[in-house]
Amino acid sequence: MSVPVRARRLSPDEGQYLLRLVRRGRQESIRVRRGLMILASSSGTPVPAIARLVVADEDTVRDVIHAFNQRRLAALDPHWAGGAPRRISDDDVAFILATARTRPKKLGLPFTHFSIRKLAGHLQGRYGRHDRRQAPARQIGIRRERLRQILGSHDITFQRTRTWKESTDPDYESKLDRIEEVTTKFLPRCFAFDQFGPLSIRPCHGTCWAARNHPDRLRATYKRTHGIRYLHGCYDLANDKLWGILRRRKGGDHTLSALKTIRAARPDGAPIYVILDNLSANKTPTIRRWAARHKVELCLTPTSTSWADPIEAQFGPLRMFTMANSDYPNHVVLARDMQAYLRWRNANARHPDVIAAQRKERARVRSERHQRWGRPAPTRAA
Repeated sequence: MSVPVRARRLSPDEGQYLLRLVRRGRQESIRVRRGLMILASSSGTPVPAIARLVVADEDTVRDVIHAFNQRRLAALDPHWAGGAPRRISDDDVAFILATARTRPKKLGLPFTHFSIRKLAGHLQGRYGRHDRRQAPARQIGIRRERLRQILGSHDITFQRTRTWKESTDPDYESKLDRIEEVTTKFLPRCFAFDQFGPLSIRPCHGTCWAARNHPDRLRATYKRTHGIRYLHGCYDLANDKLWGILRRRKGGDHTLSALKTIRAARPDGAPIYVILDNLSANKTPTIRRWAARHKVELCLTPTSTSWADPIEAQFGPLRMFTMANSDYPNHVVLARDMQAYLRWRNANARHPDVIAAQRKERARVRSERHQRWGRPAPTRAA
């Protein structure tokens, strides 16, 4: 029996990056779709459920997972077809990377950081014509776009500085080990819970189909008097079912109500496992006593590691299809539309026979073309 395909355990930096990419990235970007696949797989979501989540073929999901296990975050960018013959040697690439990581002031330049234009100009020797201290050790004729590609292929990107933050949980490894164990051995009895929000009543920009230069227009926001809400969401990993309810606040009583709905989803009395974060409202004494009486094991994620919760990957499409490009008048309408979307999502899971037929057809077409999705076609001899 073959072992199910699963992404390896994420490091704290990888988890935070993928979570930020899924929450804030452009939803039509291929990087966001691949990030959803990796984030969901690493938290224990099966491949068929991930394929339905991102509307992709199961083989595509497996290819992305294998690529991530081999190339880490470089798997977010697919390998497209090659270009012109290479003109820059490995020594030139190493010199470019060393220059990009060096502060310009150490090279005698009067600024604190390089832009692509300034870095290309410095490598070409334009800034050192009259001052030997500013001239680079070697001159490399390179265009800005090629320079950007080289830096990106070595995980060097132009990004903002930020405060360093990592989990200080002393049980970091043991908690992740337990989550990985239950999602591997007891998947039919695994559930996930989290609060999605805060959700406020305001115009939310998004994307839409419209005539060129005539997108949907949203009103300006002047007053927000409706307060906020939180969706207390529950997710069944085995059956790929998502449900929840809007609440005014986060609280132990609301978390307990959600856990009772999860327990009701398995009325046979068998032990179940609920993955949830370290919020104090999720582990009150009342909740712990109730969980012990009803055979519910609370698998808490480590602090600052919310990406380990499988439900996080489900919130991305929920935000995109219910919040983006919306202007709800009040929370009642928001709750109604969100529940309608959840019903539609759970009812429109594609039939496995149809998925298998589509996968076989796509595999046949790819075999005729001698290529696979996301990979360059092999070059034919002249």
